[in-house]
Amino acid sequence: MKFEKASDIQEMAEKLLDVLDFGHINEARIICMRSFGSNANAYARIWNFPKIWQEALEVKPFYVIEVLSEEFDKLSIEDKEKVIIHEILHIPMTFSGALRNHKYNGGRVDDRTVNKIYKEYQKRVKERIQFLD
Repeated sequence: MKFEKASDIQEMAEKLLDVLDFGHINEARIICMRSFGSNANAYARIWNFPKIWQEALEVKPFYVIEVLSEEFDKLSIEDKEKVIIHEILHIPMTFSGALRNHKYNGGRVDDRTVNKIYKEYQKRVKERIQFLD
């Protein structure tokens, strides 16, 4: 499998984070990568940096959003944004290096939640455009 930094996905994630105001997420500690040659049945996945590694290396938490090129790159822009939102939702409010499960105390990471957040994103982008006009 091959990996490369994904500047296009990084920009997309940063825009989503900016517009949606996920205040608990440190953008500087999110890294987006594109993989090639994966056999996984997914569009993307998020990788955490467990507490033991943080302690051992004396480094703060990081998260890597990996998009699987063979599947992700075929999606529409809207679907790509929804996939990135889905991965972002796995980051807990503590930004500790841990990950939220699809069903966690207080919520879910699922299509219904992603679609609700995506509608809010579209609304806020539209408001920003109107404000600039």
